Amino acid sequence: MTPHPKRKHSKGRRDRRRSQDALVLTNLVTCSNCGNKRLPHTVCDNCGYFKGREVVQVKKEKKSAE
Repeated sequence: MTPHPKRKHSKGRRDRRRSQDALVLTNLVTCSNCGNKRLPHTVCDNCGYFKGREVVQVKKEKKSAE
């Protein structure tokens, strides 16, 4: 025999549980300058370009030979 609920769950409780079903992954677009994935309408973290022009200067990290 399967267990049965003793009381009815409210509509609010049911809907709060189902709220997770509507979650979607964030949309990513490719940068037109470097080709990396980035969020839309934001400056690229890798190269600092947005809409074909440089907005932020990104410092390149030097690789140390240790």
